[in-house]
Amino acid sequence: MNKGIIELHNDLINKKITSDDLVKKSLELSHKYQDEYNPFVTILDDQIGSDVTDDLLSGIPFGIKDNYSTKGVLSTGSSNTLKDYVPFFNATALENLYKHGAVPVNKTVMDEFGMGGTGTTGHTGIVRNPWDKTRMCAGSSSGSACAVALGVYPYALGSDTGDSIRKPAAYCGIVGFKPTYGMISRYGLFPFASSLDHCGVLTRSVIDAAIVVDAMKGIDKNDMTSWDSSNINLYKSLDNNVKDKKLCYIKEICDIKNYENPSRELKLHLENFMNVLENIKKLGIEIEEVSVDQTLLNALPSVYVAISCAEATSNMSNLTGIIFGPRGKGAKYDEQMIDHRSKGFSPLIKRRFVIGSYILQKENQERYFKNAGRVRRLLVDTWKELYKKYDAVILPVGSGPAKLLEESKDIIDKDTKVLEEHLQIANFGGFPSITIPDGFINKMPVALNITGNCYDDANVLNIASAIESTMNYKNQIAKENV
Repeated sequence: MNKGIIELHNDLINKKITSDDLVKKSLELSHKYQDEYNPFVTILDDQIGSDVTDDLLSGIPFGIKDNYSTKGVLSTGSSNTLKDYVPFFNATALENLYKHGAVPVNKTVMDEFGMGGTGTTGHTGIVRNPWDKTRMCAGSSSGSACAVALGVYPYALGSDTGDSIRKPAAYCGIVGFKPTYGMISRYGLFPFASSLDHCGVLTRSVIDAAIVVDAMKGIDKNDMTSWDSSNINLYKSLDNNVKDKKLCYIKEICDIKNYENPSRELKLHLENFMNVLENIKKLGIEIEEVSVDQTLLNALPSVYVAISCAEATSNMSNLTGIIFGPRGKGAKYDEQMIDHRSKGFSPLIKRRFVIGSYILQKENQERYFKNAGRVRRLLVDTWKELYKKYDAVILPVGSGPAKLLEESKDIIDKDTKVLEEHLQIANFGGFPSITIPDGFINKMPVALNITGNCYDDANVLNIASAIESTMNYKNQIAKENV
């Protein structure tokens, strides 16, 4: 299953293979890798192929992150609070894919309710990196990233509230794309932080990301933040003509001199990134270094924590065990709710709810929540000023390759916090943002990110596609310890 969507479609049309064959193979691979890497919550063993039409996605299997509502199929959000929850409706993004003949074969593990960046907090256990099982996949779309990297299918759905598609893609050596906020309806996506949540996709090539998002997107009466993108065709807009495009990178993030005692992996990662920039210039792209106030950048992680925890606390107040989910023990309803939430949520989730509740208290809102919103606006306005001159901002993803699981902690390293967290700016502004692999360090993939202005998705994807064409990482399948 190491082919892209177009190659698989051509094989189906030419009857070299059937949709049933593809689905069967995908299910076999799902079971083959489950014990070793733990990417899946549910495997749909009874699934069969679909009719093959001229639609590129018809008959091709894919995976679904377990925070998408799937009618009649277990949808847990990788949380014990919803361990037995079976929805009665499909997310709009899924309905759109089904109209194109796409075939779901499994639901993928995630960090609980998307609130984690390690792939270690799902209620079914840790997701391991397909390049090296001692390392993490990042999160929260860990299972989707792992499965696509293993070649279980050409694409899987993810969600991105801070970097939850793009960081796992980077760690697993694949492509992760979240389009402009509202291009894909969030109806049926379990809400984490509503002003930051994006639906998106993980693939092994930029062209596949464009094809899938074209099928997922569209205005939706059930999501008032969605917008009409019917005049945008991402796939047909890809021509790799990027001459005279202008990109910028942030000095404060990319200059190794800004880091005290940088690790060898960090040095190699930034060195690789700068080398890639030199190669990109051969495409006719102009790249310039720009400077952004360090104090503003340093505030980024705190702003994200304040806003996301506050919104999560509000969004998940319905998880009481009364309406749905396993009923807690107690003589009174409040005792049942406390028992349900105490036993059902992981320590990380509880910590975030405590933070969010504190921030939302009346006496704290001005100091924390509203101030976080003000700094968010400053960051977004800073990026929008860059977009007046540049087509996109290009930056390295993280401080190097995937972290070791034994060193996994949900805390931010002071020295590299901005480098690790800058992808959140795309969520603050709703900007289209894509991560693509750009090299290897210690036999592990590393990646770069391209983020552009709202509604400029086609331009962002086209730049990414052109850059991808200069490297040899398209459609790569993970091989542990290559």
